[in-house]
Amino acid sequence: MTATGRIEICEVGPRDGLQNEERALAPEVRAELCNRLAAAGLPRIEAVSFVNPKRVPQMAGAEEVMAGIERRDGLTVAGLVLNERGYDRAIAAGVDELHYAFPVSDTFCERNQGTTIEGAMEIGTRLVERAREDDRHISITLSAAFGCPFEGRVDPARVIGLAERVRALGVDEIVLADTIGVGVPSQVRELVAGVAALGAAVGCHFHNTRNTGYANAIAAVEAGVALLDASCGGTGGCPFAPRATGNIATEDLVYLLHGMGFETGVDLAALLEVSAWLAETLGKELPGQTYKAGTFAPVAA
Repeated sequence: MTATGRIEICEVGPRDGLQNEERALAPEVRAELCNRLAAAGLPRIEAVSFVNPKRVPQMAGAEEVMAGIERRDGLTVAGLVLNERGYDRAIAAGVDELHYAFPVSDTFCERNQGTTIEGAMEIGTRLVERAREDDRHISITLSAAFGCPFEGRVDPARVIGLAERVRALGVDEIVLADTIGVGVPSQVRELVAGVAALGAAVGCHFHNTRNTGYANAIAAVEAGVALLDASCGGTGGCPFAPRATGNIATEDLVYLLHGMGFETGVDLAALLEVSAWLAETLGKELPGQTYKAGTFAPVAA
């Protein structure tokens, strides 16, 4: 395969990457992480989550994080919202883009968000309406699209059916998330093709829990995806999914994509420094590999 073109990376480390860490970072430190990532060329950063801090204390102080982010040309700052209260906070804090996510199984939906799939669809409908009124881009993620920690295998037809309903709301971007890292490339190709056929832009969000995340990312790119989520250092996990571990590491993904001939706009050398800084800040070694091994001369920076 001859790879060409540009892949957009949405950096989710400040949100998804940190939400499962035992050590909660202060808002000013999380803002600094966003600023370092932006300086490394990450064009799109999911910086915060406007959720109840009692449920996810690592995400407390979202407004303070937003206030500390240095805006620059070409940078899109996104916030995760799960209901209208979160939406109100996000708009007041000045996010450029809204991310809404819900699991594709009722059991996980209840444990993660206290509702059912139908309830989540109703919330999503209202959020999309409001985002349109406020002239904000909104992206919807179908979580656990490759497998549920409580119900097991997820029928691809269910995922595609939900994606069709989401697309009917007028959403232009649908992200398929392997929240617990159980997916394999054949599943990726099937789901990406099914959702792309609906006419929406498709993105993917992979965790490397079973060491399939990077294979899945390449399968997604080969299937036509132009957006991938990733987390610097490979941090991450879901507080409401047992044994869920980190996202694919942004620097490992960038190394892989650059080596294949894709453009990302990311300065890999600068990104490696960010991941090393985050590891020092968290006081532990992170799952990512390239920030420890270093880059390799034939790979474009």
